[in-house]
Amino acid sequence: MFWLWLKNYMPRGLYGRAALILILPVITLQLLVSVVFIQRHFDGVTRAMTSAINIELRYFRDIVEAAPDIDAARQAVRAVATPLEVEVVLPASVAPAEDINNWTDLTGGVVIETMRDGVPEVVTVSLADRRIVSLWIETAQGQMELSFARRRVSASNPHQLLVILVVMGFLMTTIAYFFLRNQLRPIKRMAAAAAAYGKGRIKPFTPSGAVEVRAAGMAFLDMRNRLERQTQSRTMMLSGVSHDLRTPLTRLRLGLSMLDGAEVDDLLRDVDDMQGLLDAFLDFARNDAGDSLAPASPREIVDAVVADAKRGDQRVYLFEATGPSELISLRPLAVRRALDNLVGNALRYGSCAEVSVSVTERAVKFTVEDDGPGIPAQSREAAMSPFVRLDPARNQNKGTGVGLGLSIVADIARTHGGLLRLGDSERLGGLKAELILAR
Repeated sequence: MFWLWLKNYMPRGLYGRAALILILPVITLQLLVSVVFIQRHFDGVTRAMTSAINIELRYFRDIVEAAPDIDAARQAVRAVATPLEVEVVLPASVAPAEDINNWTDLTGGVVIETMRDGVPEVVTVSLADRRIVSLWIETAQGQMELSFARRRVSASNPHQLLVILVVMGFLMTTIAYFFLRNQLRPIKRMAAAAAAYGKGRIKPFTPSGAVEVRAAGMAFLDMRNRLERQTQSRTMMLSGVSHDLRTPLTRLRLGLSMLDGAEVDDLLRDVDDMQGLLDAFLDFARNDAGDSLAPASPREIVDAVVADAKRGDQRVYLFEATGPSELISLRPLAVRRALDNLVGNALRYGSCAEVSVSVTERAVKFTVEDDGPGIPAQSREAAMSPFVRLDPARNQNKGTGVGLGLSIVADIARTHGGLLRLGDSERLGGLKAELILAR
């Protein structure tokens, strides 16, 4: 339970945790050294110095006790006090009701305690002035007040050790933090390059820093290069397959067009279906090859999709467009293909579709809603998988396909560092598809 509570207050970032690892031992060591040194060393020194002063205090007390009257006692004490640098007042002024000691005085309590143990006749001790010790002693001639320099009973300026510890600790921690930041900077640069690659962007990155960090950077570059080569190989392979299959399909279509009969139309439709399936496979495997990042306006992309649908006498409407109309770095052709797929699905299983776009500081959200049957919540994850068609949710008699429409959209969202989210449309009652792209 304690660790769970402590975890809520721990820094989240790498710099914060590194600084905590660096600063916490320094502060702990300073506190430990300060407490041990003050309690053992300064207390011991103060007791020894105060015990030496107690000898003089008892000597003054004995002089006053031996004097026949107060005048003789005053003269005898003054003769001894001058060389010892002690100021004596006899009879004394009114003593404080209790000992006076400032709470910031690190050794004041030890001074008072040692004086009372060494000279039982001490009435009150005042450390109101940090440079002077004043005390009142009960004698046969009345109370006697003595004052002397504080440096005679305790080491001068004991706080200087704390100041030196704090200043040097802060200085060394600052220097160490700059060194640590230089070691953490390559990690942040590698994280930024990895995040950019997750959004489909190739950000220049050169491994640097410690040997381990450099090795991690080299491993990331190798992984990125392997993925790029794999993508290029897949695209080239499927492009070749598409070229090889298109030629016999074209010959087959030409051959069928020269024949007569009712069966020819059915065969031509089969050829068209095969061509459509081939294009769908190629779209899925191409993964936006040749479509690079470019500044584009999300509102203009949505307007173009809606305009194209209306030219085909389809019921597609722009419901809402919020956020600034600024240019955003994305893959325009890929986003256009994703919206076309979502709108096509909406019109295939519903009678109308509404498109919305929302632009924020961190993301761009395209929303397509329809009035169709929708997709059950337990089947939405499977609907975004390749080659999956949901018979209960969608009527396959309304169109052909291999179940790649939503998977293509999800793949495009991932290349932009975003996601495809499916839900229920509260306004139209059908499916609500949200294409969220990170900025």
